[in-house]
Amino acid sequence: MILPGKHLRADRALLGVGGEVLAQLHEPKTVSELWARTRQSRTPNSSPISFDWFILSLSFLFAIAAIDISDGLIFAKAKQ
Repeated sequence: MILPGKHLRADRALLGVGGEVLAQLHEPKTVSELWARTRQSRTPNSSPISFDWFILSLSFLFAIAAIDISDGLIFAKAKQ
């Protein structure tokens, strides 16, 4: 589920989806805006993801301290 494997392609694994989400966070965004941009950015060969899977990827990114939320906006944490 987190990592790609024999039965889970990289574009469906939470790590892959999380990377796509992080690529959209050049500036803070709302959940709705981030969801729309992530869906638009997926390649035509990628399998579509559900909103639930998107939220799981946000939870994963928050758990590993890659993103944070403040005043309803999600932003990528700065690299240290």
